Parts: sequence; structure tokens; C-alpha cells
Amino acid sequence: MSTTPEPADLSPVTVRVTHPFHPRFGQELEFVKRLVTWRVDRVFFFDEAGALGSLPAEWTDLAPPDGFVVVAHGRVPFRTSALLELADRLAVLRAKGSAPSGEGVQEITP
Repeated sequence: MSTTPEPADLSPVTVRVTHPFHPRFGQELEFVKRLVTWRVDRVFFFDEAGALGSLPAEWTDLAPPDGFVVVAHGRVPFRTSALLELADRLAVLRAKGSAPSGEGVQEITP
């Protein structure tokens, strides 16, 4: 971690929320700092009430666009890997009797 202060003219003044499902999507917020905390690249900002908040950097315009999102162009809301992980978790919950049976839902196997 560098202890050298960043020149003020290189830091953005605002940050725009680009994650399409975030409640602040499209909003510009007052940028404070970008910092890695708990292994996550985060952007800190002041909201309209002056409260300090943070978001993962990839949910803002400070990170380059996700290649998958660009190529999918809104046609694919979920990654295959995420859906397979969800299916695995549901199978574990069903085995424990903690999840709905899924009666009437057609199962798709990879």
C-alpha cells in the first residue's frame, strides 16, 4: 500500500453507479476514496444526506465494463456458472428438507 498522497486532480469528483439492479443505478455520488478492504476493491462516497457509503468498484464507472455484460447486451441476466451454483445450493437445501420441492418445475440438467 502506498503512503504517497494522490494528486487531487487525478481523482474523480463523482462516481456513477452502473450496476443495473442497484437502487442507486445511474446516480452520481460524491467520490471520497477507492480502497481495497477485506480483499474487495471498494469505492467510498458521500450520499445526498452526507453519509459515508461504499460499493464494490465494479458496480461503478471507475471499473472497466464486465466483458460478459457487454457481450450479453441485456439478453442474459445470469451467468451459467451462477445458475449452476444456485442449482447446487438448492439441491443441498432440498436434501436437508429446507427448500421447496420444486413441484411442477421442469429440471434442466447440464
